[in-house]
Order: sequence, then C-alpha cells, then structure tokens
Amino acid sequence: MKPSLASFQDAFVDALYGIESSLMDSLTTQPGFTVYRNTVLKGSTDALLANFPTVERLVGTDWLRSAVAIYARLSPPTDARLLHYGTDFPRFLDEFEPAREMPYLGGVARLDLLWTKVHCAIDEPGLELSDLSQFTETELGNLWLAPRAAAGWLWLPDCPAYTIWRVNREQLEMPEELEWQSEGALLTRKAGRVHWQPASAADCAFLDACTAHLPLDLAADKAIEAEPDLNLENLIIRLVSADAFVSMDLGLSS
Repeated sequence: MKPSLASFQDAFVDALYGIESSLMDSLTTQPGFTVYRNTVLKGSTDALLANFPTVERLVGTDWLRSAVAIYARLSPPTDARLLHYGTDFPRFLDEFEPAREMPYLGGVARLDLLWTKVHCAIDEPGLELSDLSQFTETELGNLWLAPRAAAGWLWLPDCPAYTIWRVNREQLEMPEELEWQSEGALLTRKAGRVHWQPASAADCAFLDACTAHLPLDLAADKAIEAEPDLNLENLIIRLVSADAFVSMDLGLSS
C-alpha cells in the first residue's frame, strides 16, 4: 500500500536523524542522502552551540559538540526558528552520564535559554515606582502586577548555577571558594540589552504568583511563605527598579 504523504514525511525526518525504516530503504542508500543528512545534522548542532554559549565556555567546544550531536538525533528541531531549538536540552544534560560530575550544567543551560527568551521578547513599557503612588493601600493589595515579556527568572536549587553562569557569561575568573547553595536569577532587557541580577526565593515566588494573575496581597503571601522575614516593600522596589513589570494595568483584581 502506498504510504500517505504524512507517513513519508515523518519517515524522511526520522531517517535524517538516523532512525531507519523500510519506507526509506531505497533513499537512505543513496550517497546524496548521506550528504544531506550530515548537512541537516550540522545545522542542528551549530544552532545548539550558538544557543548555549555559556555551557560551551564551561565544557569546551569539542565536548559540547559531541553532546549536542547525540541530543540532535534524539530531539530533532520542531521549529524552523533554530534560535528556539534546545528547550529540553537542560533536562538532557541533567541526565547525561558524562555530565554527572557537573550537576550545575543543566542550570547553566536553563539560564542560557532564559537569556534568549528575554533577548527576543517583545518591547513593552516598564512599570515605574511613581505609577504605584496613585493607589491607596487597599487598592494596591488588589492590584495585579503583570511581569514584562522581557523579564525572566529562575530558581536553581541545590547548586550555585547562577554564579557559575554569570562568571562565565562575563568572562571572569571563578572565585576560589564557591558556596554550594541554591540561587535564583532575574534577567530583564533594558534599551535592547539583557541585564541580570541575583533573585531570592521570595523574588521568584512573587513573580510566579504575578504570572498566575494573583493580586499583590496574595502574591506577597507566596513570597512570605518562601522567606518569612521578608521586607515586602524592598522586594517591590527591587523588582520594579529592575523593570520586571509592565506599565500599570489600571484594572483592579476582583
């Protein structure tokens, strides 16, 4: 029976990444197909190298090229925009046996992905501290602070992945003594440039709550759960000053 176009296309893509099927036997034996396969695989691996520059600086080009060649065969691109390729590459690194002695590597890769997300996000006007002064205390409690598209944050448990990422991103020398602890990061874009700074567990919990459309009072509760001795005013000043929120939505939460 003649295969459907969709079946043929799926088998063709599988064959490009080394998954053989009887549908492709007559095609994959042709020398030209091998050239095409190698070209496609090189495009995928080159894209991954470009998308994870901090990981590359940590492990070296040869190590990363070997790792991404395995990953590309297991997880071929599903989006023609290769800038977004590798969304599950950090999880791959978490489980990759040769990276076992580098438990921070998946976290570093997540921060590289976050940098790309923030870099490519749409432009939106940022919230100013003065915007909040028009509200009473009760109104503020019911207010929803909307995170900007060009703001991203990440809590990285169990290892100092943010410090490792930042030092390598800025091409600095690694501190001789590195405290092994959980860390968070906040990345925002200002005037076309991505900026980064450390974020506490409370910062991340607050921003997560805002993303879930919780009003400020409830978002504050989430932050306090993460950090019981939190100074909420300082948290809001810090996040607003970092351009984490979109210019004020005057609608109040019900």
